[in-house]
Amino acid sequence: MRMARESAEDAPSDPDAALVERICCGDGRAFETVVRRYQRPLYYLALRYVRNEADAADVTQRAFVRVHKSIRSFRGAASFRTWIYRIAINLSLNHLRDRKRERPSEIADDALTTSAVGINGLVADERRARLREAIDTLPPKQKLVIELRIYDELTFREVAELADCTENAAKVNFHHGMQRLRSLLAGDEP
Repeated sequence: MRMARESAEDAPSDPDAALVERICCGDGRAFETVVRRYQRPLYYLALRYVRNEADAADVTQRAFVRVHKSIRSFRGAASFRTWIYRIAINLSLNHLRDRKRERPSEIADDALTTSAVGINGLVADERRARLREAIDTLPPKQKLVIELRIYDELTFREVAELADCTENAAKVNFHHGMQRLRSLLAGDEP
């Protein structure tokens, strides 16, 4: 009875609670829904870490395999979204650690264009590249908080859970990271 009451209380705060329950009961369609819902966000999250589309797709697939295997161990202490993001982050970091010695030089896909992009496209690409470089110079915690907050649009509570800090610390890291980015990018604007 207590378990039912807890999941009923958690349902409003975790929009995926019903899906998780259905998956635990063996509903394959519920898992397909989870994959459709989180495939793109997890892919782009992994891509920011591993910087290679094929590796990001691999990490994303391994994240879903891990979720499928361990869904019954999901306790609900955090939201399902936070839990699945943490799995993807950990797998991305493991991938980087395992591939650290391998550093093949690659040409970025967007470096080889076959058509003219115009001056506005070039300027926008250059700004994005500068922003990416500036984000990469941030301390790891600030980088993680900014990426999760901006790119993945997570709440500060969710960011705090993923960054293993308090919500207030996540806000402080975000604030200091944004200040640092502004100062790094101050020379970019005319």
